[in-house]
Amino acid sequence: MPVHAAGEPSAPASSPGLIRRLRDRFGLLVREIGKFGVVGGIAFIVDITLFNIAASLLGMGPLSAKTLSTVIAASVAFVGNRFWTWRHSVRSGLAREYGLYFFFNAVGLGIGLACLGISHYGLGSIWPGVFQTLLADNIAANIVGVAVGTLFRFWAYRRFVFTVAAPAVVAAASERD
Repeated sequence: MPVHAAGEPSAPASSPGLIRRLRDRFGLLVREIGKFGVVGGIAFIVDITLFNIAASLLGMGPLSAKTLSTVIAASVAFVGNRFWTWRHSVRSGLAREYGLYFFFNAVGLGIGLACLGISHYGLGSIWPGVFQTLLADNIAANIVGVAVGTLFRFWAYRRFVFTVAAPAVVAAASERD
């Protein structure tokens, strides 16, 4: 705790000042996370809807239907993230950004598959009655895998695909939000 010249402890920093400093420091990150979540939610709905249409109405096999729905949903997410979530970022070319975006999506998918594989095959070899069930597979793939993959993708997109612009550009984008 800070001490006054007379040796008495001073009052802690005021809450409004602390809140303002936190907002100034993390405000952009919080807005990006929120926008990333909205875009991801929309892409998730597109993915599920297109998968079910392709599999049931068009008669596609499950792997083909999932591939089609994932590519289209990822494209929707790319557009949302490029032009809304990270609109303040430096542009490095559509082809470069799109290529990196899909590369990091593939890595995120690999993370989800790894979580499923470790659960189903690794832990399942020890406790098959627990870890080789549909419930365990769904938890590993669609909760743990999606969560870890999403954290990775957010970091990778922000770090490598949609690089953050100069502070003045970021400040101007924050004022528009």
